[in-house]
Amino acid sequence: MNESETEIETAKRRRAELCAWFEGSPGCSLLAVESHALRAVWPTLFSRVALQLGCAGPVDLLTDCNAQVRAVLDLPGVSGAPGARVHGAPEALPFDSRSVDLMLLPHTLDFADDPHQVLREVSRVLTPEGHVLILGFNPFSLWGLWRLLRRRGGHAPWCGRFLQLSRIKDWLKLLDFDLARGHMLYYRPPLTSETAMQRLRFLEKAGDRWWPLAGAVYLLVAKKRIAGMTPLRLEWRRTRAFGRAVARPALRVIRGG
Repeated sequence: MNESETEIETAKRRRAELCAWFEGSPGCSLLAVESHALRAVWPTLFSRVALQLGCAGPVDLLTDCNAQVRAVLDLPGVSGAPGARVHGAPEALPFDSRSVDLMLLPHTLDFADDPHQVLREVSRVLTPEGHVLILGFNPFSLWGLWRLLRRRGGHAPWCGRFLQLSRIKDWLKLLDFDLARGHMLYYRPPLTSETAMQRLRFLEKAGDRWWPLAGAVYLLVAKKRIAGMTPLRLEWRRTRAFGRAVARPALRVIRGG
């Protein structure tokens, strides 16, 4: 087996482990929270073609998306939620440029060999004004601390990258994306006892109020800019996105001549 085949097999194993982890505790509890957060976002985004990069357990995360065409891309042999499947790698998407309106990355970057390349492919495939939704593990959380104590080893999700939010935002900016909104999710520790997890549900409201940047997962929604448009001014408004003001740029067209 050559190096390329070894990398593919490692990627398949990690994605399969992550899907299996989402079927147990605390993965099942986290997946329910992520699915609920996405259901609140889908009605605000118009799309005709929606694509999910990587399976994430038995739940269909695109089920409430209003797109006419929905599909999940993953490596062959990785099982997950039912639905239309496309085989391929997120670093080399088998789609034409500007052919997809909406893309969901459920911890795809956490387990990608080259997460920046994945975002380049997302930028290439998305239509102008298309949206990308990114779910990622937050390293500055109880889950991040748990991962460090485990020395970043073992099975999913602890073998993932846990990319910093600031790095993801920098990559999106370089690829001409505007951050539309962001949320932190899930403030409970990663306990395997379902009873204990239920008793700690009060931490969700407490965490959202008192330590809003320490959620286990961040959800980002970013919009691809239209070529030939540039920010004109920034209007600062208070939102609940990470508990601080977020700049929403107005755009103007640059015309040649």
